[in-house]
Amino acid sequence: MTWRMPHEGDPHERTWMAFPAVGPTLGDDPAEQERFYAAWTAVANAVVEFEPVTILVDPAEGTRARRMLAPEIEIVETPVDEFWFRDHGPTFVVDDERPGVLGAVDWIFNGWGAPEWASWEKAAEHARFTAGLVGAEVVTSLLVNEGGGIHVDGEGTVLVTETVQLDPRRNRFADRARVEAELARTIGATKVVWLPRGLTRDYDDFGTNGHVDIVATIPTPGRLLLHAQNDPEHPDFAVTCGLRAILEQETDAAGRAFDIIDLPAPATIRDHEGFVDYSYVNHLVVNGGIIACGFGEEAADARAREILEAAYPGRRAVTVDARQIFAGGGGIHCITQQQPAVATR
Repeated sequence: MTWRMPHEGDPHERTWMAFPAVGPTLGDDPAEQERFYAAWTAVANAVVEFEPVTILVDPAEGTRARRMLAPEIEIVETPVDEFWFRDHGPTFVVDDERPGVLGAVDWIFNGWGAPEWASWEKAAEHARFTAGLVGAEVVTSLLVNEGGGIHVDGEGTVLVTETVQLDPRRNRFADRARVEAELARTIGATKVVWLPRGLTRDYDDFGTNGHVDIVATIPTPGRLLLHAQNDPEHPDFAVTCGLRAILEQETDAAGRAFDIIDLPAPATIRDHEGFVDYSYVNHLVVNGGIIACGFGEEAADARAREILEAAYPGRRAVTVDARQIFAGGGGIHCITQQQPAVATR
């Protein structure tokens, strides 16, 4: 069998999420907890306008979830600690030789490198649990990896960062060849594009150590959307310039040079903790739409919607305020996971 991860823009069966639950990410401040609940809810309610949504909810949060979520959202109760579903849930794949068959890659999840603060024992079970719910074949992997650490074009190209897959806290004995072989086996990658790093804020204690899904994505094969920090005061100004220079020399699985489209960051460069990593690259593509991150800047958010709609023709971009999600260490793409619609004979 040959597994292949479809492009995010291919038709979806549904989007999966997990509802916030008590733990390190949710924190102890009641006001901030409420902001987390509201942010996750806003994303789920936006997605369900385009396609079905199923959300894993800890039994202790069931009453709150049912009160806040749109009634058409399917709730499945199961133990939850971390709730960044892109990272600890399954990465769905298909087998083109077996129409109608869905696979679910179960990466090893260790809380983004086993930091002292993280708690992930329950979340690490979500990939297999979800696969069982949808009847997907589990594709077991010994690679410590997260869904936010990869982006594909559906035709063999995958974007990764050296500081994630080669992170000694994740894969102590890995090298490029071993990672590439495992990505070929599990998601059908024939060309791995290695970026040296991610954005600056992502290396803080609550960061992922450089996930690619906040840096660059592939809206269509041969084309890239690249985060552009245009303020020289921000350290990501130099980072994104360097990444652009690298990608300008790269090719995809088909041997094409990338057509790179800059997706400018909003004007805000700091919050109370330091430089932010606000990025419009961290969006979710859904059936007929795009769920875009918003940062409270009307002009910048509108510009991002225009760029995204041009990159994904025929889709309508909807902005959801993502500032609280980013304060927790990620964005809209990080808390969602698409389930592709499998072809049947």
